[in-house]
Amino acid sequence: MTQLFHSNGKLLITGEYAVLDGALSFALPTVYGQTLKVTENKSGKLLWKSLDQTGNVWFEWVFDMNDPITAQKNVIKNPTANTLAKLLDEAKSLNPLFMANVGGLSIETKLGFPREWGLGSSSTLINNIAQWAKIDAYLLLWNAFSGSGYDIACAQHDTPILYRLNAGKPEVQQIPFDPPFKNELNFIYLNKKQNSREGITRYRAREFDETKFIEDITSLSKKIVQTTTRSDFDAIVLEHEKLVSQVLGMPMVKEAKFSDFTGTIKSLGAWGGDFILASGGIDPIGYFNKKGYDVVIPYSKLIL
Repeated sequence: MTQLFHSNGKLLITGEYAVLDGALSFALPTVYGQTLKVTENKSGKLLWKSLDQTGNVWFEWVFDMNDPITAQKNVIKNPTANTLAKLLDEAKSLNPLFMANVGGLSIETKLGFPREWGLGSSSTLINNIAQWAKIDAYLLLWNAFSGSGYDIACAQHDTPILYRLNAGKPEVQQIPFDPPFKNELNFIYLNKKQNSREGITRYRAREFDETKFIEDITSLSKKIVQTTTRSDFDAIVLEHEKLVSQVLGMPMVKEAKFSDFTGTIKSLGAWGGDFILASGGIDPIGYFNKKGYDVVIPYSKLIL
């Protein structure tokens, strides 16, 4: 018996950092995601293999089906294997019947994007495991790790979404975001995977009016999904960049790296790496390529 699961990648357009504290945020699921294939066997083992977007194996591990994952987790030295064991152990605690009465399993995951892109290699894995285990993916995320959960929402939805945490519970609203200027929007990978935990630590250490920040970001999220002109979209993007810049005490990415770009630029997710969004500009692909950024993806080729 073989089962196949799929989850979408993610990009957070508004609400970086503020989404953790209940701000309404705008996020987009991506065309690229991750699959998880489960095949039963009689090996007495859980044979795990992870493939990258080219089909090459980047991680491989063997668990003993007869030995509780909890016990194995406590002695694993490999960080990736330990993280995986933690997820499987938590999934088992949420559903004791998960992987019960099975003689053996072969698991194969496959990414649809390079791991360093930051499009959700972890969130897509968590959502796939949750589907397999028949458990709540948000609980799996929060019990095993932390985060706002917007990436789980993207993993589960095939349309743009508005997302917020309300009293610690996720609220997801699917929206028909299809701007007439989307052919003027491009996503650029900054050749650096940003550590979101470091970004969150910096955010938590800052002193600012949190209530006003959340209210302002929520207002901008509501406005941006209703824009019908690029000029309105760009104005909201700029206002959002200024707000987050002030809170973090960091320069906006356009000021820091692309001051001569003729369009508007916005950081996405943790500031300092992963992807940025470029709106407009003269020959944006040529511009960023000349700057050394080879991954420039048009909106229609990246967003579901």
